[in-house]
Amino acid sequence: MNGDIRAGVIDVHAHWLPRDLLALPPGNPLGGMNDRDGELFLGESPLSFPTAAMTDVDTIVADTRKAGLGARVISAPPFAFPVHAPAAADDYVASFNEQLADAVSRTDGTLVGLGMVRLDDVDAARRELTRLAAAEGIAGVAVPPVACGRSYDRDAPREVLGVAAALGLSVLVHPMQLPRAEWDHHYLVNLIGNPVESTTAVAAVLLGGVLEELPDLRICFVHGGGCAPSLLGRWGHGWRSRDDVRRGSARPPADSFTLLYFDTITHDPEVLRLLRAHASPDRIVCGSDYPFDMAQPDPVGFLLDHGIDAATLEANGRRFLGLKPADAS
Repeated sequence: MNGDIRAGVIDVHAHWLPRDLLALPPGNPLGGMNDRDGELFLGESPLSFPTAAMTDVDTIVADTRKAGLGARVISAPPFAFPVHAPAAADDYVASFNEQLADAVSRTDGTLVGLGMVRLDDVDAARRELTRLAAAEGIAGVAVPPVACGRSYDRDAPREVLGVAAALGLSVLVHPMQLPRAEWDHHYLVNLIGNPVESTTAVAAVLLGGVLEELPDLRICFVHGGGCAPSLLGRWGHGWRSRDDVRRGSARPPADSFTLLYFDTITHDPEVLRLLRAHASPDRIVCGSDYPFDMAQPDPVGFLLDHGIDAATLEANGRRFLGLKPADAS
């Protein structure tokens, strides 16, 4: 990443979208986002936070400092990922990335950007990733866990990770709340769907040998990696027992798990404890999911109360973003 950021704990998982892109990319089935008297809606559904918290950089900076954070990493909300008609979304993607670079450049290191990229076309992705790598204040990209029925163990999504790694860009994997009929009530599309999507991508990376091919890839899974920490033993058993599980990777999934980054939005100290039991201590980073209603309301306090110190969180956040340690910058 070009440039540096303010000292302090870094929240790697927060969202921003400029007002002129609230309509969402072509092909999106959700009806677009819209402002109603200062509150943000997705289609006809209220999102339960002020529009300014998603769209106004000054508001986000003020909320970042109020939360006791040194810096916050902003990326598009998952509804804005260009997955429904990606070939028609180039202008939307380029506009988001250009406005993101401009927005973070005006915050004196308080905000860092993660851009947007297509996952269906490696050449189109390479062009956009190359521009992002040259932009001030941009550390990488945010991507969905699955796209076009694929995750990161094969086809274009895997190749896009290779391009990001070669350019030194960080990758944040964020679920999209993909609809399923059995999840159409109780907000299960989020409460179950989000963790399951993330878990699918973690499994694809581990069992697909992605980190064996791309040892320099910095990739982070939000919401504590979904269900992955609780399934790691099952995956390891399958890897030892079945040729079809073992075929894509030369080392047990638990070994590669320690090379992944995870944010800390678990909503449960015991789940955080489980994550810490399996993940490397230098790969656990602070996350909030600001400004959504499922956000961790006090991301720093939650972690300090449960045994992760601020210096470690800052160092881990800087490492994920590809920045020098604070005392060396």
